[in-house]
Amino acid sequence: MTTRDATAPGKGSGFSLARHASIVLLVLAFVLYGAIAVFTEQTAYLSVDNLLSILGRSIALAITAIGQTFVILVASIDLSVANLISVSAVLASFVMSGDPGMMVPAILLVLAVGALVGLINGLVITRLEVNPLIATLGMALILQGLLSAAFTNFAGSVPEEFQFFAYGQYLGVPVSLWFLGVLTVVAWVMLRWTRMGANIYSVGGNANAARLAGIRTERVIIGAHILCSLCATVAGLYLASRLRSGAPWIGRDGVYDLESIAVVVIGGTILAGGRGGVWGTLAGVMIFSLIDSIFNLAGVDAFAKQIIRGIIIVAAVAFYAMRSKELVA
Repeated sequence: MTTRDATAPGKGSGFSLARHASIVLLVLAFVLYGAIAVFTEQTAYLSVDNLLSILGRSIALAITAIGQTFVILVASIDLSVANLISVSAVLASFVMSGDPGMMVPAILLVLAVGALVGLINGLVITRLEVNPLIATLGMALILQGLLSAAFTNFAGSVPEEFQFFAYGQYLGVPVSLWFLGVLTVVAWVMLRWTRMGANIYSVGGNANAARLAGIRTERVIIGAHILCSLCATVAGLYLASRLRSGAPWIGRDGVYDLESIAVVVIGGTILAGGRGGVWGTLAGVMIFSLIDSIFNLAGVDAFAKQIIRGIIIVAAVAFYAMRSKELVA
């Protein structure tokens, strides 16, 4: 079975429809954003720098969502990412404590913790056959408990050299955006051209058929969870760089677990697994960012904002569910 054959479920008409829908939503969001900016006489918000700033405010969400895409593609889910982000930010800033010489050890330690959390999540789901929602929620509570017991406020600090990740620029574009672009391309290549990617689509499309075809489905699911957790740790490192320190509530305040799932779904990745991709996820992140900016320009109440975002998420899931049924029929 070749990589192209294995990824067929993810490249078929269903994926194309989902991808086109996310593009249509993104275009509509851009048009609405522009119209409101003109109507409210705030045309300064239409500059390229401001549009880059809009996406820049969602870097942590985008990095987390790319990892979430992997687990959703295998018909799993991860609710532990928010607390893992907090753990990563706190641990990194605590180990660095403003010392540039501790940057590499801190980064390696955080990545190791992320890989371990992903491994445990995957093993609990595959070996103990615990539902992914329960397994990762349990991990989230464990991480939250450990954080609350050890830290109550900002811990340590990151050196100025590490803040380059969040505030540095290259060719006039933030380094964090360059990093997000590279990460997206690497994730896309992995899903599109490697056997691991082919196996992810196969397992998500039909785990039993994949198992009969000789694919070690447990390893694929565990691998997807490790990748997801690694992305969450990188998001934590970014937030530590941006805030110059880490705190136990950084991940939870951002609601990165729920929002990362939402943007993945809005981007066209099917919750049942097997269809979707990272470019749609990136579009979903931009849609969410534009929606927030639209609400801010229009002066929409914070509570109304949550209601409207909830409606958009439900509508997106319902749309993709209906399209999937039509394809099966």
